[in-house]
Amino acid sequence: MKQIKTIAFDMGGVIFTMDWAQAVARFEEIGVSDAEHLLDPYTQRGIFGDMEAGRISDEDFRRELSAYIGKELTWQQCQYGWKGYVVEVPKRNLDALQQLRKQGYRLVLLSNTNPYMMSWVFSPEFDGQGHSLRDYMDDFYLSYVCKIMKPDPAIFQLVVDREGLDPSEILFLDDSAANIRAAQGVGLHTLQPQNGGDWTQEIYQHLN
Repeated sequence: MKQIKTIAFDMGGVIFTMDWAQAVARFEEIGVSDAEHLLDPYTQRGIFGDMEAGRISDEDFRRELSAYIGKELTWQQCQYGWKGYVVEVPKRNLDALQQLRKQGYRLVLLSNTNPYMMSWVFSPEFDGQGHSLRDYMDDFYLSYVCKIMKPDPAIFQLVVDREGLDPSEILFLDDSAANIRAAQGVGLHTLQPQNGGDWTQEIYQHLN
């Protein structure tokens, strides 16, 4: 077995603890009455999916969602809805990321996400200590930038190609079974923690 060189992390459920119901409640609060049917825990559909797949911009999303509910929403209201997915960013996870980098692993984010979420993730507010996720990661594979969403195998192949590694030299963490299966199909090593679960010790069983 080849040694793991790059560790790819999902974001919601792995880096931060995620709450789909809280996101639904926030979108309902800003006027999206059928948010429960529009939002998905893992792979978005409709205009939510169009934005995360990079087919429309965050401004297109704001405009289309405003038209859909019949009232004008601000960018900040849309972000408020999306950030409902976030419960907390456990300090143990951030400490683990720092430790893994010190040990020589290259860390990348591989996430189905969008500009509203990443505006927060790339801000000093992210960890509550004045640091963004850029301070913990070496690179970012974002669905709306790559224009591919998990579990499409193409996004995993993109990571393999850009990292310049054999698939077996990459470990991928995700709480979605479908994403894990897709990554395994491309040849990546995988670890599937539960949403909010503590993976910080178990990961070493996959690295040693």
